[in-house]
Amino acid sequence: MKRTRRFLLDADTFIQAKNRHYAFDICPGYWTAILRLYELRLVYSIDRVRAELIGYGDELSDWIKDHTPAHFFKKTEDQAVIQQYTRIVRWVKGEEQYSEEATERFLSGADPWLIAYAKVNGHTVVTYEEHRPEARNTVPIPNVCIQFGVDCINPFQMLRALGVRFRSSRIRGE
Repeated sequence: MKRTRRFLLDADTFIQAKNRHYAFDICPGYWTAILRLYELRLVYSIDRVRAELIGYGDELSDWIKDHTPAHFFKKTEDQAVIQQYTRIVRWVKGEEQYSEEATERFLSGADPWLIAYAKVNGHTVVTYEEHRPEARNTVPIPNVCIQFGVDCINPFQMLRALGVRFRSSRIRGE
């Protein structure tokens, strides 16, 4: 039986969508698509990403509170996820390539939890970050994903893989 590919969104996929390509007033279809993909059990995120995003107190925070279903943000308290998170922490701390500040910043956020959840549940991580083997001042999500055998793609690749298409519904003046 073929396993359905599921995607796990990092915080920046929401933030950049809101601030750039898919602003709520320009492309509401993107946000509708994300919710529809959740209904189809294809797209999720985690509780720690939700906590980060709610903390901004902006339009995105409101959208999350008002529109995302309770189970869109998966809980990371599962023992297997915690064990995988611990492995990720040990590896990142042991990598001399990354500065102490980069390590602390990475480990204090949702990213290691996102990767741990994806690893345990066989999900693909979705992020705008790129693999940077030479990185010192940041710990890129794709670097850690590669180390732990977790698939990692960008949001455009996810949308293409899922066959999502946006069409203009109207243009002022037509």
